[in-house]
Amino acid sequence: MLRRTATFFRLLRTGWVLVRHDALVPKEYEPFVPGPVRFVAGVSRFFSIRDRDDNPGARFANALEKLGPAYIKFGQILSTRGDMFDPVFAEGLSRLKDKVPPFPMEKAEAMLEADWGEPWRGRLSSLSEPVAAASVAQVHKGVLRESGETVAIKILRPNIVARMTRDMDVIRQVANLAHAAVPAVRRLQPRAFVAEARRAVMLELDLRLEAAAASEMADIATATGLFRVPAIHWEMVDKNVMATDWVNGTAFSSPDILALPIEERRELATAVIQSFLASTFTYGIFHADMHEGNLFRDPDGNLVLLDFGILGRLGDEEIRFEIDTLYGFLQRDYYKIAQVHFDIGYVPPHHSVDEFATALRAVGEPIFGKAAEDVSMSKVLLQLLEITEMFDMPLQPQLILLQKTMMQAEGVARRLDPHFDMWEASRPIVEDAVRAELGPERYLNDLLDGLDRTRRTLVKLPDATENIARLAEAWANGEIDLSRAPIVKTVEVRKPGWLRPAGYAAIGAAIALGGAWTLGQL
Repeated sequence: MLRRTATFFRLLRTGWVLVRHDALVPKEYEPFVPGPVRFVAGVSRFFSIRDRDDNPGARFANALEKLGPAYIKFGQILSTRGDMFDPVFAEGLSRLKDKVPPFPMEKAEAMLEADWGEPWRGRLSSLSEPVAAASVAQVHKGVLRESGETVAIKILRPNIVARMTRDMDVIRQVANLAHAAVPAVRRLQPRAFVAEARRAVMLELDLRLEAAAASEMADIATATGLFRVPAIHWEMVDKNVMATDWVNGTAFSSPDILALPIEERRELATAVIQSFLASTFTYGIFHADMHEGNLFRDPDGNLVLLDFGILGRLGDEEIRFEIDTLYGFLQRDYYKIAQVHFDIGYVPPHHSVDEFATALRAVGEPIFGKAAEDVSMSKVLLQLLEITEMFDMPLQPQLILLQKTMMQAEGVARRLDPHFDMWEASRPIVEDAVRAELGPERYLNDLLDGLDRTRRTLVKLPDATENIARLAEAWANGEIDLSRAPIVKTVEVRKPGWLRPAGYAAIGAAIALGGAWTLGQL
């Protein structure tokens, strides 16, 4: 009870902070909202402080920094989408990618000593002031005492677990209120969405897990050759501290990246998309926080991925669905796309496959082959949400990370190259994945999986048969009466209900953005 009360007051504080920074309904966007909202916005502005930033995105960033790390994560997502939101607003948010105010050096040194069991000078000959700071951690540059190697030392923010827990409690409360008060929102399953996001975020708060995720992604980087991952120094990894090789290069969040020749920027944009798709389709694993602050270009022009606090994973069924859907878009085979949605159960069977295919054609044809600058993703996403409502398709919580990451990756590519063709960049990876799916290895693996399930069933069969025989004998002897209600009390019966598989997944490169856009609405 006390925790719920505290969460409610934090929710009030969230609204108050947004009002104080004129970030609830910024004055620049007041003409575009309905009359009642304009009235509320006008009243709230009497309580706003005079903010030095005229950019509404910068004011929103100021508010998010005051509210906490979970809110900063939200701002990072919005900052990658200048095509969906006002570009000025997105630019004002851009500092949240890697320019969040750092915590003091003495606290960083204390955390190193606590985790390493000795002062940092026992392992390092030098340790810099913070060179980058984000919502969860900050990075220092260090030099190893024994080898002289330069390393990046990542340190979690003090008390980050408690702060993130409080933030997520508030966001969960918002989801509960939305579910209870707005019936139309229930189709988007806000509570399930927040639960999935909470699980992913809390895993990010143990740098031992991040080091393991980086090691796993390094294997994929080596196998695909599409990106690099800095090597982990395992002897310097603990819950709150992680050390990796130092990366010399240019962050994608730096203005210098846009000064590169367009050919080099186009190659980087292609690498971002292809590295994401290849790791997802081939290995079922992907970097799930691909904003510009986590992407670097090294001196050789290679893409370098950093910060693996959130790693996304897909099962075989979801991977195959994504491959079939995206390949259908590349082939402009809308009936195939519609059919795989019905096959997996994302569209209820009382709807028509042909009608759904027509709705998908209305989305795909206007944007197929178009340059990024010629496509209004905000309009596309609004159309997609209308289609999902029309065909009774709830949101897919287990694919939230995929959808969010596709949104970030495409936003990065668009910033690098406004003429970027998402479809053509995706084509070679998708076609390779389709060949692998249609090849003999897939069917051999399916056969082996089926045989393994059969083996496990046969192992349990003798015990199950014996239990049935005992039950039959007891019934025959009159010891139990299966026709009477009390037997129900001894057997737990769980009915599956009418809950359909939650939501729709990414419909090609464009539809994959829908869930992440929904995040921006919650």
